[in-house]
Amino acid sequence: MKYIETLREGERVGEIYLCKTKQTALTKAGKPYESLILQDKTGILDAKIWDPNSQGIDEFEALDYIDVVGDVTSFQGALQLNVKRVRRVREGEYDPIEYLPVSEKDIDEMYRELTGFIQEMNNPWLKKLCSGFFLEDKEFEKRFKFHSAAKNVHHGYVGGLLEHTLSVTKLCDYYTQAYPMLHKDLLLTSAMFHDIGKLEELSVFPENDYTDAGQLLGHIVIGVELLGKRISGIPGFPVKLANELKHCILAHHGELEYGSPKKPAIAEAVALSFADNTDAKMQTMKEALAAGDGTSGWLGYNRLFESNIRRTSEE
Repeated sequence: MKYIETLREGERVGEIYLCKTKQTALTKAGKPYESLILQDKTGILDAKIWDPNSQGIDEFEALDYIDVVGDVTSFQGALQLNVKRVRRVREGEYDPIEYLPVSEKDIDEMYRELTGFIQEMNNPWLKKLCSGFFLEDKEFEKRFKFHSAAKNVHHGYVGGLLEHTLSVTKLCDYYTQAYPMLHKDLLLTSAMFHDIGKLEELSVFPENDYTDAGQLLGHIVIGVELLGKRISGIPGFPVKLANELKHCILAHHGELEYGSPKKPAIAEAVALSFADNTDAKMQTMKEALAAGDGTSGWLGYNRLFESNIRRTSEE
């Protein structure tokens, strides 16, 4: 299989890809064409069918696996596939794992490392809450391991939610060592649960898009609701502790303009917001540099950092 990340301008391609999106549009001359986003586990590729009614262009829809033949061109500095022929393929002609971006890290090992923090907890209420999700709920475990942390931007791949959650939890664990005033069990619990709402905010792969609940509520509100329901099923769970945990989730984006309903009001919420922002920004930079395809020097303006970015020199 010829992966998207290996394609170069001037090549003729004949491969099966996942059609991530499909839209009909008009050229400046008013002629209809179809705009596609193709995907495999290494990345995505913009594609165009300039003559949708020509012979060799079969019927297909978004999220179908399609066999495409076309020429790799360049448009505004990015690769684009000029599609000549396309057909929808049948189940058995492809291996789905080849078309979904997956974490570079071992998913089962990451999950074991994450749940290891639960074993060390001293607070019985928080330990019971975490165990109920991560150790006892096998359906939750399956979903959490498979889910992404974002539609795009950072950790937008299978295992991404787990990878991001583990990184944030490990950063928070360090904070508790550097700043003993922090309530360790509360901070680590909030780290493990801070993005739990993304299980409902984003649909599963291969779609990995915002759900109605995601659009209307967002993962922060959804996450607090999920925790509230589970806490209500634990008789005697301290109200003050529950509110502090919920506050950490509500405030973990740090600022109102970044989507947090509340700004951090306790030390653990401050620490969680910094840990979340650190991992998100560093992963975003990592993915931006990887997308630069080995280009040395400046990579151009990045809207997420609001800055022109470049690789660090190796001298």
